[in-house]
Amino acid sequence: MSDAPVKQQSTAAFYGQAIASFSVAMAATAVGIFRLNADAWVRGFLAIAVLYLVTSAFTLAKVIRDRQEAGQIVSRVDQARLEKLLAEHDPFEKL
Repeated sequence: MSDAPVKQQSTAAFYGQAIASFSVAMAATAVGIFRLNADAWVRGFLAIAVLYLVTSAFTLAKVIRDRQEAGQIVSRVDQARLEKLLAEHDPFEKL
């Protein structure tokens, strides 16, 4: 009677593609900042801004994932309670 949700796993190819994409994007940004025709302090500022953006994106992704996982846990607990109540319910019992 219980429908256990299927845990979604990323494939190794998707994981590798995500790492490769991130690496290429960071390398291209670093080369672009390094080759920028500007003072060193401007390039340094842009590098710090990019690092801040990356850490903020990772934090946001983690917060969203944690919130989604917490919602799934609450949903499973509620479903287990409902199944227990339905299993204990006797419709032929006198009121």
